[in-house]
Amino acid sequence: MSDPLLPLIIVEGANDRRRLRQVLPDSIPIELTYGIPSADRLETLARLARHHAVVIMTDNDPAGRRIRGILADAFPDAIHLHTKRGYGGVEHTPLEYLEARMRAIGLLGPEEEKAW
Repeated sequence: MSDPLLPLIIVEGANDRRRLRQVLPDSIPIELTYGIPSADRLETLARLARHHAVVIMTDNDPAGRRIRGILADAFPDAIHLHTKRGYGGVEHTPLEYLEARMRAIGLLGPEEEKAW
């Protein structure tokens, strides 16, 4: 059974998850949309997100904005994060920036330093 105090993070793809895993503990679940999510995928994500706060992290590009819009409808109370345009997607975002974003929403405390 998952910990309801932990958020569920939703990202676009496996490379995004690998990148976030470099700054987040394994205890925080990260799920994928696999691109533009289908109705079936949204249903699966909704089931997985039950009893969790949802954090959506997408690229700052047209596809990421479209995905964020779809997920905003499915998860109206979600926290939305995205990369800066110049980073070329979550998978290319500097670890320091990702860590700062996770700290800003309370997912990392000062004692949870990661050595890159």
